[in-house]
Amino acid sequence: MFIRAKKSGNHVYLQIVDNVRVGLKVEQRVVQSLGRLDRLRESGQLDSLIRSGCNFSLKCSVLDAHACGRSLTRHTRRIGPSLVFERLWSDLKINEQIERLLKGRKFGFSVERALFLTVLHRLFASGSDREAHKWKDDYLIAGTGKLALHHLYRAMAWLGETLDSQSGSGATGARRTKDEIEEGLFALRRDLFTGLEIVFFDTTSIYFEGEGGHEIGRHGHSKDHRPDLKQMVVGMVLDSNGRPICCEMWPGNTADAKTLVPVASRLQQRFGVTSVAIVADRGMVSNATISELEKLGWQYILGARMRSSNEVKLQVVGRAGRYREVHPKSPDPKAPSPLKVKEVWVDEHRYVVCLNEDQATKDRLDRDAIVKALTDALKKGDKSLVGNQGFRRYLRTSREPFSIDKEKIKLEERYDGKWVLRTNMSLSAAETALKYKQLWMVEDIFRTMKSVLETRPVYHKCDETILGHVFCSFLSLVVRKELQERLESKGMRLEWADIQRDVDGLQETQFDLDGKSYVLRSQTKGVLGKVAHAVGVALPPDLHEGKIDP
Repeated sequence: MFIRAKKSGNHVYLQIVDNVRVGLKVEQRVVQSLGRLDRLRESGQLDSLIRSGCNFSLKCSVLDAHACGRSLTRHTRRIGPSLVFERLWSDLKINEQIERLLKGRKFGFSVERALFLTVLHRLFASGSDREAHKWKDDYLIAGTGKLALHHLYRAMAWLGETLDSQSGSGATGARRTKDEIEEGLFALRRDLFTGLEIVFFDTTSIYFEGEGGHEIGRHGHSKDHRPDLKQMVVGMVLDSNGRPICCEMWPGNTADAKTLVPVASRLQQRFGVTSVAIVADRGMVSNATISELEKLGWQYILGARMRSSNEVKLQVVGRAGRYREVHPKSPDPKAPSPLKVKEVWVDEHRYVVCLNEDQATKDRLDRDAIVKALTDALKKGDKSLVGNQGFRRYLRTSREPFSIDKEKIKLEERYDGKWVLRTNMSLSAAETALKYKQLWMVEDIFRTMKSVLETRPVYHKCDETILGHVFCSFLSLVVRKELQERLESKGMRLEWADIQRDVDGLQETQFDLDGKSYVLRSQTKGVLGKVAHAVGVALPPDLHEGKIDP
């Protein structure tokens, strides 16, 4: 039923019309003629009629009240983040794992809700736990309304708490609550890991604004270029599909090569993974590390140090041999050139030399530019160039005047576009190279962890709360990866920035009208509808009676 305007002669008439099916056709029948449109407008009868009808329509009542200038709004809350990620949090059973470990503990507040709030904050705003506590006031997140800041701190400390009566060789020297959560989540998804053959491992450093706890904050090699600040080392293990399995944390002065064996031991002892190959970057390689991995019976693909390892530098990089091209199963049409590989054996050590010709060209041009700039500078007698690490590599400084070391340039040409892998696996050289390239997933995860899921700033003063704080970033990555997989399963590849913006933009506004409370939902924008569909959540009605107080 609807109102239509019907022209008759020189005038236009308003009619209430209904659609009626007659046989196979639909006909319009006039229910009531309201009169001439011009006279209805002049007399004000049309406005009175429509306003009268608003009494029987909630949406029209709201619009009419707003048009009349009546103040309706009480408060507005953002609902998108909780709506989407609450479902993922529940489907992954993270809440169940937390509640299972909390049995018998009486915290006096919901630890699970405190952790969910912190994880959600990492996904959409990032920052400290203090910022998370302030952030929640603008969002509708069930069960978080009464959480105080000290509740978040206590929840972080619980995650990093040492488990009594349980020993272990964990990265921080003890078995902690967060370890049990990781292992529980892995066990729940174990059916998806039945074909698990390879895991990827890499580390990064995270610096502290303060002292960084009692033990974990230490000065060390900073990948953030902040050697003046104490830091911690964080390691991440992913499966071959890029799903986070676990994260490990060490004091900031821990060398990368000393992190790999404890991780392999934990995967073997606590996750029950016994036949998996581990893929790691060249920072993990040392003779002692490789020896320990082989004692444990682990297979591996490790990036080799081309310049610092005499075996690689003298017997592998320059070894003659024919390269063969490697084409991925799903080649990127924009890829400028395929990867080339060859296999080299040195006694019982198997190496795979990889060559990217486009990268080789770039390396050569970059070096030529440095040498040209260095040549021009030396003509001016500029010895300050010794402090420039890029220039110093090609300088002969053993005697004056300084000169360009052509032998170093010649040696450096051997490394253009190359990287070397050491492995004890039976995979072909091509398969080995492609598996190692997947390690870049972990590097991307760390970039995400430090930018989109900003772990810093870390102001906590205790090791336990620091470990819990970083572990919440790990949980954020877990739920974000789950969302990504669900989107991809439906053929959708969406930018994370678009997801953040459109999901965060969904709001509900509560207002009072004639003694009743109503909730008005904002419009669905951008990719929000696709995200909700992929996750399997229904958007609330655009207008309904009720309240939005959590």
